Amino acid sequence: MRPLLVLCLGNEVLSDDAFGFRVAGMLGEMEYELGKEVEVIYASLAGFNLLNLLEGRKKVLIVDTIITGSAEPGTMHFFPMGKLIPSRNLTGSHEISLPTALKLAQLMEIETPEDIDVLAVEAQDVQTLSEEMTEPVKAALPEAIAYVKGWTIIGNQEISSDGYGEKKSASS
Repeated sequence: MRPLLVLCLGNEVLSDDAFGFRVAGMLGEMEYELGKEVEVIYASLAGFNLLNLLEGRKKVLIVDTIITGSAEPGTMHFFPMGKLIPSRNLTGSHEISLPTALKLAQLMEIETPEDIDVLAVEAQDVQTLSEEMTEPVKAALPEAIAYVKGWTIIGNQEISSDGYGEKKSASS
C-alpha cells in the first residue's frame, strides 16, 4: 500500500459531481509524474464506507465538490479535515460523516491517516442527471490537477525525509 492517497469522490452521472471522477481520470494518465508513493482512487462512496480506503495511509487528499453558496462556481477550496463539514460526498444523508467515522475507527484501533486534506470545487449543479459538468467547474480542472501535483510533491518530500518534513502550502 502506498502512503499517499488522492481519493477522488463523486458521481460521474450527476453533472458537476463528476469533478472527482474527471480529476482521477486525468491523474491516471500522468501517474508516473506523481511518484511511486502516490495512489489515485476514484470512489462514489461516502462516510463510513471510506474507512477501508483510508486505513493504513499516511496522508490523504480528498478531491470532491462543495456548495457553500459563498463562492462562484468553479472556485477551488482547500482545507484540512475537521475545519468544516467539507463536501457533499463526505457526509451521506443516511450515513455518518467522515469525521465521525474517523473517530469511531480510532476507538476500534483502526489505523487512520495522520493528515487528511480536502480540495473541493464550488459546484453549480449536482442534481441534474448528466455526464456533462457546467463550464465553470470544467474550467477548474487544470487548477485542481496543478494543486494535486503540488500536494504530491510535498507529500513525497515528507515521506522521503522520514515522513515529517516541513509543511508547505501546495499552492505556493
